[in-house]
Amino acid sequence: MEEIKVFSPATVANVACGFDVLGFCLDGIGDEMIIRKSKDKGVRITVSDGYDLPLDIDKNIAGVSAKALYEKANPDFGFELEIYKRIKPGSGIGSSAASAVGSVFGMNQLLGKPFNQNELIEFAMKGEAFASAAEHADNIAPALLGGFTLVKNLKPLRILQIPSPEDLYAVIVHQQIEIKTSEARSVLPAQIKLKDATTQWANLGSLIHALHTNDYALIGECLEDVVAEPYRSKVIPAYGILKQAAKTAGALGTSISGSGPSIFSLCQGIDIAKKISSAQKKVLNSTDVSFEVYISKINTKGVSIL
Repeated sequence: MEEIKVFSPATVANVACGFDVLGFCLDGIGDEMIIRKSKDKGVRITVSDGYDLPLDIDKNIAGVSAKALYEKANPDFGFELEIYKRIKPGSGIGSSAASAVGSVFGMNQLLGKPFNQNELIEFAMKGEAFASAAEHADNIAPALLGGFTLVKNLKPLRILQIPSPEDLYAVIVHQQIEIKTSEARSVLPAQIKLKDATTQWANLGSLIHALHTNDYALIGECLEDVVAEPYRSKVIPAYGILKQAAKTAGALGTSISGSGPSIFSLCQGIDIAKKISSAQKKVLNSTDVSFEVYISKINTKGVSIL
């Protein structure tokens, strides 16, 4: 195989109570890449379409990840990357992770899959670190593996795949403003109260149980973030109103996707998802902010070959 086309999906990280460790994969929202072998050694980005992103591999998230894998593999040929960026950078739905995962997944396929999933995640984290100034895998793991994932450890890396109910849907509201991950992390306190830590731990443990047991009501009870949301929600327009609109429409819960500005709501069934979407569109139509709303099932496959 000399060339491959891949779809690298958007993701939701943190999932309210799982700051920096929990994430899930979205369906139908993502980037596309074409990766091909070349005679000249090294990695080159020949096309970067969609947003004004650099072709320099040392300044492009996909390039940084690809370079890490390439240097480890050291093949006697090179790679060319065409990136068709469809996830807006700074949107809070894993734009940087999609770039990082797409490049390493595609290159690994063309190399004959010498690297396992953990190794691919570690390569991809190099690109994520370039974007956010910290290595974390809560977007990268679900983008690669699909479904819900929990980052047990970074060193040594251990990722747990979590099952989820068949009829679980996500509604994503993306207001067209940019919040950089590095900036969103800087507003968080260095320490939190023991009471808040206990609440967060209880919610995360209970959410994992609820996902395993298909307990929709318990999922809703656990979608509470007392660590990041109180700080990050302040810079997201109409956040409280959007959250209340989703609840009234039947959402199990609503919180910030990653570092924002996107927010997500989880619900049971497509009909409720459509009601949430309509209610939140009504709220945002009364503002001056451009926005997009997506409805997605949980993508259990992750990055894929097109």
